[in-house]
Amino acid sequence: MPVVNDSILQRAHVARTLLGSGFLAPMRPDRAARALMALHRWGTTSAGAMAVSAARAPARTAIIDELGALTYAEEHRRTNALASSLKRHGINPGDRVAIMCRNHRGFIDVTVACAKLGAHVLYLNTAFAAPQLTAVVEREDAAAIVYDEEFAAVVEGVSPERKRFVAWRDGESGSGDPIIEDLIAEGDPKGVPVPAEPGRVIILTSGTTGSPKGARRSSPDSLDPAASLLSKIPLKAYGTTVIAAPLFHTWGLAHFTLGVPLCSTLVLRRRFDPEGTLRAIARHHADALIVVPVMLQRILELPDQAFERHDLSSLRLIAASGSALPGPLAQRVMDRFGDKLYNLYGSTEVAWATIATPADLRAAPGTAGRPPRGTIVKLFDDDDHEVPPGATGRIFVGNELPFEGYTGGGSKALLGDLMSSGDVGHFDADGRLFVDGRDDDMIISGGENLFPSEVEDLLAGHPAVREVAVVGVEDDEWGQRLKAVVALNPGAEASEQDLKGYVRANLAAYKVPREISFVEQLPRNATGKILKRELR
Repeated sequence: MPVVNDSILQRAHVARTLLGSGFLAPMRPDRAARALMALHRWGTTSAGAMAVSAARAPARTAIIDELGALTYAEEHRRTNALASSLKRHGINPGDRVAIMCRNHRGFIDVTVACAKLGAHVLYLNTAFAAPQLTAVVEREDAAAIVYDEEFAAVVEGVSPERKRFVAWRDGESGSGDPIIEDLIAEGDPKGVPVPAEPGRVIILTSGTTGSPKGARRSSPDSLDPAASLLSKIPLKAYGTTVIAAPLFHTWGLAHFTLGVPLCSTLVLRRRFDPEGTLRAIARHHADALIVVPVMLQRILELPDQAFERHDLSSLRLIAASGSALPGPLAQRVMDRFGDKLYNLYGSTEVAWATIATPADLRAAPGTAGRPPRGTIVKLFDDDDHEVPPGATGRIFVGNELPFEGYTGGGSKALLGDLMSSGDVGHFDADGRLFVDGRDDDMIISGGENLFPSEVEDLLAGHPAVREVAVVGVEDDEWGQRLKAVVALNPGAEASEQDLKGYVRANLAAYKVPREISFVEQLPRNATGKILKRELR
């Protein structure tokens, strides 16, 4: 009986959350009938979401990018036409299509068209160099690659047997490859037959500690995952969302995936610009901003006059994920924008684990928050025993969206129905999770176990420090030692001894980095994660 009651409570929670967000809402009977038919045909894929929203709100603006605006009805027809043209060019259900695009309509065009076709999409990092891109495309056996013209030299090494299409042109394309806009113009707006099997999404891991791996994902079987996020991050239907986070990354992609069924207007720009982001919020009266943490840092570096030039009163929430959000940065963001900041912790493999609300971030800066309803997070030691409250352990997560394994084989460690996130952390007395670092980041220095994140968070709060990373390096005497790499704020001054003294005054002596070096900026990937392998 308790299991039945819990199931009933979960269903009630999902319904209440989706109704409250406007995800589910009354509509005209004819539109409701078309929406139900689309959902029946396409399911919960991006194809289904686009078709449902086109039936529900055909005249609602779906996308605003540097080329202008598109309604949901227009985008539904465009993706139908593109699916038919891709099929005519030899792309079949089950084929893999690699996408190397920045944030613009072409990314969404191809993603939805592939879903309608039943093809799998492989999202490529826009920061890839030519050898890395070629290796990934060959390894994943992509039948085609869709790319922005600026990446023409990067895709040059891809085998000519793989079809190529251009998604965005900066001028006249000189590659000779078919242009996505031309394929749309030539295609059948009625689309293609529904595939027997839905296409999957392949997202590459960040590759901060090694080569990026392909992680397979299917569409969820229910609306429970959407309800989990909406219960903590209060997005509303018919809102306007500026997605500054890269769409090829799990976090940006999640807000495309969630925004379409919410009939949101998605504001996209190909390149992140701090003041340009404020301008977009003001111009389009956006109520939500989706970022990775380093973008918040760059926005806060703007002078006061930049904030005074733009009316940001429409902004209700800022949602960050993709890398660690230092406590001092979270506090500065909320001091500037108000208590509107939400931070999601997860990984490519486990989707989300916890979400920190503004109240969490005020009460416990640096926290990753609490698990949303329907998600389980437990911590285990190296012997797979659950650790007591307050102790550090390996983070394991259970929810409805774990990935299906790496395309090259293998998966994350499993304990029952729980999957490793690859990190270690601890819960505070109020049940908030703190992530202490990667499970392979722990170093043993002179017999003491150290995690770099505590030192990083402390140094990030120093007034002279712009950004910092702490890594473990080999040491003949101590086995390993902590090394901090620091970028100072423009015009600020701080010596190695100043910063060591700051750490010594706030943490145990064995946590003081034995070496501090200074750089102009830290190496990061396209989603803002610091590349610690380069610092080592």
